[in-house]
Amino acid sequence: MSINPEQLRYSKEHEWLSAPEGGVATVGITSHAADALGDVVFVQLPEVGATVSAGETCGELESTKSVSDLYSPVSGEVTEINQDVVDDPSLVNSAPFEGGWLFKVRESAESADLLTAAEYDAFIAG
Repeated sequence: MSINPEQLRYSKEHEWLSAPEGGVATVGITSHAADALGDVVFVQLPEVGATVSAGETCGELESTKSVSDLYSPVSGEVTEINQDVVDDPSLVNSAPFEGGWLFKVRESAESADLLTAAEYDAFIAG
């Protein structure tokens, strides 16, 4: 059984994407990525109104182990950032699929490379 929610889509860079509600999807990183990073201590997110491109970097996550780029799984305009994560980056580790989401984006184009939960499970299993 997958620990990754079935209703989400996943990138090979370990971001997840919710189904759009009113054209706006939510983006976060997977629990696999959060575990690999270790304790997240700082997040740099794209600004509201910024345009992000599928597969391109749009921010950074800094942990006690390393700094990792944040990639956008889709192209579009950032409509909201999760200020709770900016204020308390540990939410990325404790609730990556709930309170630890990173930003919301109004999709203009979806990446063709997004995976289902089962495909992502197989990908991280190697």
